[in-house]
Amino acid sequence: MPVDCTTPPVMKSSPVFALIAAFLAAPLAPAAGQAELKYVVIVSRHGVRSPTWDTVRLNQYSAQPWPDWGVAPGELTPHGRDLVKIMGAYYREWLTGARLYSRTGCQDASRIYIWADSEHRTVDTGRALAESLLPGCELAIHSQPEGGRDPIFTGYGTPDPELEARALRERLGPQPEKLVADHACALAVLQFVLTGETGMPGKLMETPIGVSVKGKSVALTGPFATGSSLSEDFLLEYANGMTSLDLGWGRLTKESLFSVLELHSVYTDLTRRTPLLARVHSSNLLAHLLCSMEQAVSGKPVPGALGKAGDALLVLSGHDTNLSNISGMLGLSWHLPGYQPDDTPPGGALIFSLWRDAVTGVYSVKTQYIAQTLDQMRNEERLTMVSPPASQDVPIPGCKAASQSACSWQSFRRAVQQVVDLRFTTIGLELQSIAFR
Repeated sequence: MPVDCTTPPVMKSSPVFALIAAFLAAPLAPAAGQAELKYVVIVSRHGVRSPTWDTVRLNQYSAQPWPDWGVAPGELTPHGRDLVKIMGAYYREWLTGARLYSRTGCQDASRIYIWADSEHRTVDTGRALAESLLPGCELAIHSQPEGGRDPIFTGYGTPDPELEARALRERLGPQPEKLVADHACALAVLQFVLTGETGMPGKLMETPIGVSVKGKSVALTGPFATGSSLSEDFLLEYANGMTSLDLGWGRLTKESLFSVLELHSVYTDLTRRTPLLARVHSSNLLAHLLCSMEQAVSGKPVPGALGKAGDALLVLSGHDTNLSNISGMLGLSWHLPGYQPDDTPPGGALIFSLWRDAVTGVYSVKTQYIAQTLDQMRNEERLTMVSPPASQDVPIPGCKAASQSACSWQSFRRAVQQVVDLRFTTIGLELQSIAFR
């Protein structure tokens, strides 16, 4: 029979999570009737993909073979690509309604800049967004050559693995096995979905929880590392619209999915949101983001900015790791309906919108997290201003408010300056002298 148990306690070291947000029609201006939307940065995760592990590796953990996805491991699925286009169409309705760019024609194509990580799924996500942001227009997708390492998304510099390992061990605490006990229910539910009542021994617990250092690589080992990947694969099955035996061999329900995703949440919080690790891996991305916004404010070219002065929209097509790293650096937190705290589902995005007061000319920044709900993805539901995706305002701790929903530009810039480590950026002194003045 399926496992039935209560939700275990949240990690004591995790940040205080925000309340579940209402569904918002669109990002609101900081001051109604006085603010103009001038520039938007969308940092998006790629769309629904197939599992990154091959079936040989996946089948080691299950009593039955995993389903065929019809695409290579880690690639965007046809359903996933359609969902990205739905998100792009929603962004278009919002941004054109806010007069950021024109609803018709291609005259604003040159004011939309899309930079994608070099992996196929992120480039394809960028293409799908381009097709729906300005239908019928040719939007260029900028990226490194496919297969190459892009330091914007993967990080730059040479981190100290021992320092990273120490930071991760400190988060685990002196009794890491207690963390396993606290989340025993989620592990049991995952084991049931994987093996049913076959009596097949579970491999989730074969490796004890710990921190591994191999050369320059630091990793969390044990049941959360394995459980995170497998639970995410079940989320992808659900979001991809799989049914019957292809959906967790008939043992996966929406409720059990929510339970097992707890493992992914714990793993992500430890390995991607721990401030030191987050700074190492995303200082470069956040530095380029800030330079791009500085360029939009000044109207003049800024070294390190992506795109050119006068652009309206910057889209960064990356990964869930990028979103979690940025949130760990800035202390951001959200909790969308149906998801675990700070979850980063496929197609979800952090949005940084730049507003200018029409009277004073003062700039402010609003930060939000937005994502389709699980059922919106599963059912491929069209999104509109009336039927929007889930979203939540995400205030930056310590950021001086320009209004109820926005941070002053100067305060936002200082908040980013305080967390970006210039040793891990490609911009260095140029960033320090131009963007952080």
